[in-house]
Amino acid sequence: MGNVDAAKVGSLKPKKKCCKSSTRCVRCPVVIHRMRKLDTSDMTKKELSKALKKARAA
Repeated sequence: MGNVDAAKVGSLKPKKKCCKSSTRCVRCPVVIHRMRKLDTSDMTKKELSKALKKARAA
């Protein structure tokens, strides 16, 4: 998670199939969908990283 920019997760191309592990990967379709639903334009970097952490926790 450290090397990915949380603001750009919504624009990533999702993987074909979901991994369904306890901590989802960044390119998981579920994570990307959850990040696209958020209005990330006016979020701080800290808020973005918290949102990404919450989206990955399944």
